[in-house]
Amino acid sequence: MSDHEMMEKEEIFSKVLRAGRRTYFFDVRATKAGDYYLTITESKKFTNDDGSFHYKKHKIYLYKEDFAGFTDILNEMTSYIVDEKGEEVISERHQKDYQKSYDTDSSVEKDEKVSAESFTDVSFDDI
Repeated sequence: MSDHEMMEKEEIFSKVLRAGRRTYFFDVRATKAGDYYLTITESKKFTNDDGSFHYKKHKIYLYKEDFAGFTDILNEMTSYIVDEKGEEVISERHQKDYQKSYDTDSSVEKDEKVSAESFTDVSFDDI
């Protein structure tokens, strides 16, 4: 195991947000130089035809020099949506994320099946 892999696995500070079938992991990690950066991972649970589960994951890397800009835009976007549409949820389209339903009618999800094992993380060195 390389030094980077050791650091990548080291838990410095982590928080989890569970939202239906989606879970968001916020993790503070260390660079080789000993500085900190943030990763945000979205993990979405899918039900296979046989009743077993698999997860699709997406990860965002956020570095200190981008914190202010990222936060500004995120706040601007969320404020815009609430100002335009209020906080009440209008759309039903995302509701399936909150139900333990078996999505047999969605051909898109079937085509995109990826197991958690085959999810390859982008290492810090590749960025």
